[in-house]
Amino acid sequence: MSGERNGGGTGAERRTDGSDGGAGSAGGAESAGRAGGSGRAGGRTAAAAIVAAGGGVAGSGRGGTGAGSGTGAAGAREPVTAHLSHRVPDLGALELLLAVARHGSLGAAAREVGITQPAASSRIRSMERQLGVALVDRSPRGSRLTDAGALVTDWARRIVESAEAFDAGVQALRGRRDSRLRVVASMTIAEYLLPGWLIALRAERPDTAVSLQAGNSAVVAERLLAGEADLGFVEGLAVPDGLDGTVVAHDRLAVVTAPSHPWARRRAPIEPAELAATPLVLREHGSGTRQVLDAALAGHGGLARPLLELASTTAVKAAAVSGAGPAVLSELAIAEELSSRRLVAVPVAGARLTRDLRAVWPTGHRPTGPARDLLSLTRARPGG
Repeated sequence: MSGERNGGGTGAERRTDGSDGGAGSAGGAESAGRAGGSGRAGGRTAAAAIVAAGGGVAGSGRGGTGAGSGTGAAGAREPVTAHLSHRVPDLGALELLLAVARHGSLGAAAREVGITQPAASSRIRSMERQLGVALVDRSPRGSRLTDAGALVTDWARRIVESAEAFDAGVQALRGRRDSRLRVVASMTIAEYLLPGWLIALRAERPDTAVSLQAGNSAVVAERLLAGEADLGFVEGLAVPDGLDGTVVAHDRLAVVTAPSHPWARRRAPIEPAELAATPLVLREHGSGTRQVLDAALAGHGGLARPLLELASTTAVKAAAVSGAGPAVLSELAIAEELSSRRLVAVPVAGARLTRDLRAVWPTGHRPTGPARDLLSLTRARPGG
């Protein structure tokens, strides 16, 4: 009755608190070690008891002795509360033990894993202290595993094989991620900056397939938050809600007209109030260009009803070139037209028409893989 109370009762308590269970195993290991004498069978029994007791006993494969971590009439011990990582050797130590088993030599094993022999000896001793069992017999003729060491090596092999499978799976995931890059960008960046950045990315990652979607800044945010793109670029005044970002370039908006328009011949700059009161050819609501213009003219009565409201930079530019009316466009988009005099830039006084161009991504999910590389290229080549 006393033995049942001391062994079984303690085991139930240990299982309840999340430890390994089987408190009687500590006493079993001690008894097995004494009964085994000096033979290897005693060491094997002790090693088996070690596993049952959750690694909390010490046994010697050579001497066939075992000792419970707690002693006394009841043989009870404190519940194991340390994390598994504190009780199980790391992969490097297990790989070294497997190399010792293959070569029968600590020196050869050290060379295989790329460390010195003293370092290998130190690592084996540290593992033996951690596990509480002797793993390797060392002699002038070489190193051989003890009986407990042979058992531990078998288990170590399974752990290493599982780790190799884990590593292969993670590499496959990275390969799938790295095989494609989905970019979404507002119009100006998509048309005038991203082509140069993507050409540079292809030189670094020729096997990555890149898809580019263009839309206004609101669309960019929607697609990123829906998981439909890996990296986005916007032109608005601020980072959209739910996203993080970084400035990658700067831009200025310009008021332009066809050479035949009266504004093309005026010498004095346009005042913000006059610009606000004039019907313009504009981008749609939600575009970064429209956001900046709305903010710049908000204190001057706000924008008049647009002459035309178009969904792309190219369409706005074409309308302005045709003489439909004044337009507001990014300087990045009109360099060629200004050079050829198909458009004329009209100076504006007292209105802030500059903006930051940003790379953006969902909050807390900083770009990795090809998206991270593209982000780095935007900093190295800010002008595209």
